[in-house]
Amino acid sequence: MQSKQCQTNNSLSNLWNNTNFAVWLVLGVFICFCLYILRSVLLPFMLGIILGYLFDPLATKLEKFKISRTWATILVFLIVILIAVPVVALLVGLIDGQLSIFISAAPKYMASFAQKLEPVMRSLQEYIPGLEADNLKTAFSQNISQTFQLSGKFLQGLFKNGMAVVNVLSLLLITPVVAFYMLRDWDVFVQKVDALLPRKSKKNIRAIFKKIDKAISGFIRGQLSVCVILGTYYALGLKLIGLELGLLVGFIAGLISFIPYVGSITGFVLSIILALSQFSGYTKVIEVMIVFGIGQFLEGNFLTPKLVGDNIGLHPVWVMFSLLAGGVLLGFLGLMIAVPVAAIIGILLKIGIEKFKKSKLYLEE
Repeated sequence: MQSKQCQTNNSLSNLWNNTNFAVWLVLGVFICFCLYILRSVLLPFMLGIILGYLFDPLATKLEKFKISRTWATILVFLIVILIAVPVVALLVGLIDGQLSIFISAAPKYMASFAQKLEPVMRSLQEYIPGLEADNLKTAFSQNISQTFQLSGKFLQGLFKNGMAVVNVLSLLLITPVVAFYMLRDWDVFVQKVDALLPRKSKKNIRAIFKKIDKAISGFIRGQLSVCVILGTYYALGLKLIGLELGLLVGFIAGLISFIPYVGSITGFVLSIILALSQFSGYTKVIEVMIVFGIGQFLEGNFLTPKLVGDNIGLHPVWVMFSLLAGGVLLGFLGLMIAVPVAAIIGILLKIGIEKFKKSKLYLEE
């Protein structure tokens, strides 16, 4: 009789666990479906939520000085505006000037770079008899210079007219409002979500949320700091060695350094091409190598371990795949949420694997 009751309890427990899993799965699929359907209007709201999440620790610290949450939020906004507006204005002027130089100088740089490649092409002609070095040189200098000019004009137009990427008006009007209310009421939202958690699983779900929060905060706050520091270092370093367009290349390298290896490799290759195009000899090429070598040393040994640490634990291939998949599915919105979503999936998979290894299915002989 007692064994039958235990079997009944186990069956009910298994049914409850299966039901819980099904509910969470359906909820996850529904959220993904809503994101896909509403992707064209979600960007300002998602950006506002991210800003609220990003500055929540600062508002919480201000509350310790007996300041109300509303006034703490206002102070955070004032601090951000006082810092961000001059920095953005400075960056806009610098990048616009660099893009203008890039557009006008691209043909000259490409012709010079093609001339430097001529000995290499002559050497290749010895191994490939049908290869015409002069034709390759002409085609390379003409086509690549046109490509770079068009790319520069596109970037300049994109930079000046953000309507091509996002609705700037909605970003300027909606995002600050969403960010303000999210930052002011962040603790309220957390409490309401916590109150909806199933009582039996609340402890486990809280532990999962803490791991997810650690991973996402490690990426957003840590990686953002790494990008800013690296972008500033590369821009100033390349400018100091006399590389024209060094500010633009350094900014690009820092901006995309959150993608493993892509930022540093892109910046390095562009800098080498510019150094070969602008200067005779290989002294500047060596200086570029030193700048990026020091940058990689600082990133690998100090910046990433200290600012990001092991909070994410995502393989670089998984990060790149998540960014590509997010961009294809949701556009710019997908790029913004790709790595945090990948971190959440990674944590859930780790927890699932741990539970699987403790299950009878894994332990059976």
